[in-house]
Amino acid sequence: MTELTNLSALDQAKLIREKKISAEELLNETLAQVKKVDGRPGSLEEYIEQPEDKEKVHAFILVTEESAREKARSVDRKVAAGEELGPLAGVPYSAKDVYCTKGIQTTAASRILDGYHPPYTSTVIQRLDRADAVLFGKVNLDEFTFGGSNETTAFKPTVRNPWALDHVPGGSSGGSAAAVAANEGAISVGTDTGGSIREPASFTGTVGLKPTYGRVSRYGVIPFASSMDSMGPISRTVADAAAVLRVIAGFDPNDSASARVPVDDYLEELKKGVKGMRIGISPDYMKITYLDEDGNYSSTAIDPEIESCVKKALRIYKDLGAEIIEDVPMSNTKYSVPAYFVITRIEAYSNLQRFDGLKYGHTTKRPVEDMYDLYYKSRGEGFGYQVKLRLLTGLFASQEKFYEKYYLRAQRARAMLRSDFDEAFDPNGKYRLDVLLTPSTPTPAFQFGGVTATNPLLMQFADQFTSPMNFAGTPGISFPCGLSSEGLPIGLQAAGYDYCESKILRAAYAFEQATSDEDWRKVKPVVLR
Repeated sequence: MTELTNLSALDQAKLIREKKISAEELLNETLAQVKKVDGRPGSLEEYIEQPEDKEKVHAFILVTEESAREKARSVDRKVAAGEELGPLAGVPYSAKDVYCTKGIQTTAASRILDGYHPPYTSTVIQRLDRADAVLFGKVNLDEFTFGGSNETTAFKPTVRNPWALDHVPGGSSGGSAAAVAANEGAISVGTDTGGSIREPASFTGTVGLKPTYGRVSRYGVIPFASSMDSMGPISRTVADAAAVLRVIAGFDPNDSASARVPVDDYLEELKKGVKGMRIGISPDYMKITYLDEDGNYSSTAIDPEIESCVKKALRIYKDLGAEIIEDVPMSNTKYSVPAYFVITRIEAYSNLQRFDGLKYGHTTKRPVEDMYDLYYKSRGEGFGYQVKLRLLTGLFASQEKFYEKYYLRAQRARAMLRSDFDEAFDPNGKYRLDVLLTPSTPTPAFQFGGVTATNPLLMQFADQFTSPMNFAGTPGISFPCGLSSEGLPIGLQAAGYDYCESKILRAAYAFEQATSDEDWRKVKPVVLR
């Protein structure tokens, strides 16, 4: 039998349903894989790098073996009794450590939440539990999801890219993507505020889906920027992403942004293909636009290997019967990074005020003079540099005297970004797109300590092709489309309009099937060779 951990989630569930393997057997294999490739879990203890750390993935903060084994055994009992099973019965999965789990530590990869055990469980985790999936661990991330490389986590050692261990896995859902790429569970759930599912998926050769804002409940997920946060799956196949979305999507009265919109049968929709579909390409997504030192917009080309992959993908889609619409204007894309910088920091400042070191999590042990001194010392010790930076910039930009200069202008840019999507996808308009095709990222994964990792401003531009969907509230999916000359994964993004997850999943699936026999599909991450 094929190695169990290499199978898709749907294939794993099928074997369990057919009684060819047990849920506990699959869990054992998954835990063994974690032990083999992951190394020591992330810790808040003083970190001294060991030589062996450079040879492991380090995706996990916590492995919940006891509760996972209990769940696996309950699935096996249901199988034995002939009871109805959930669609992901017995499938082990991990969750980014911002998903609250009752009685299980949830940290957001921050020292300030060390030892925090939530009294409730997020809606996403509840729905996966009802689908009989088996949660077996919490994975690492950029602290409070602030970052694009996984280097800002307080839990060391940080996550490494399974394809090149001296490269970052992307962020902030880097632990989720790395775990899936290293066969440490077929699926993981992450969060995406500006590309935090899609960028790490692109960097690790996995599939990452950001649903429409409001499609998946935010309840019980530690927020970053509440008006842009989306929850979604990372997987190795498009079908697995569709299966997970079918489970976690749907209205939730506990989330004020949750939409009362019917949920499609995404797996069934995959079969429809892309024949007749209008797939657009925009020149504004084929360059990196940035503000130079004089405050003027300048642009530079994306990585030529990524551009080549996009052009090849367009030819494949044309051969599959799609209609290619070229030169779709998305001229406001250049505003996405500056607007993201302002809005997310203001919202992060608002959301992080609740973490004061008093009610739960880290509290300073140093002498304090008063309540304010307690806050000052606890937050100073508990928050990392990137969190402090975003708190301070958010505080600065949210002041009344800067409202019009920063926040109001950023919101106007947000509306302009939305207008690009309205025009491109208008069914009665000039372009009438079903899908917008873009690179997922301007470059493949970069090395630890590279310029984009050390310069927070440059780091932001890695999100230039993903953050517009967060502003617009529209869905996007990143999926593998090739390897660079250095053997690093390259991701392609299919973006759509409100609640059209079925269309972008169809586009991603059609490409996946059409390229299934290509040589680059046969290459494995270095940790699996």
